[in-house]
Amino acid sequence: MPVPLYHVKAELFRSLGHPARIRVLELLASGDKAVHELLSAITIEPSNLSQQLSVLRMAGLVEQRREGSQVIYSLALPEVRELLIVARSILQARAAATELVDEITRPRVAD
Repeated sequence: MPVPLYHVKAELFRSLGHPARIRVLELLASGDKAVHELLSAITIEPSNLSQQLSVLRMAGLVEQRREGSQVIYSLALPEVRELLIVARSILQARAAATELVDEITRPRVAD
């Protein structure tokens, strides 16, 4: 029996559900990075980064390759970059809506 699409989507979003994973994807959106570059950009223990990268690999969001002694990570699909852009847009729209609500509910000063 096929898995419903909404279950598969939920798994995808679960794989995005950690700040370190989002940060890794953001860094990779600007280009391929070696593990040491990711470690220098994220305050995280190497073992924890390894776990987070494993989750992203299993979700099909990142790929790895070896170049000499280095492991290089990249986004598996260009759509991952687009997903991050859309997420930012949603958050900006939500923030703008919240500011508008705050402005509407704020008491006015009499002229």
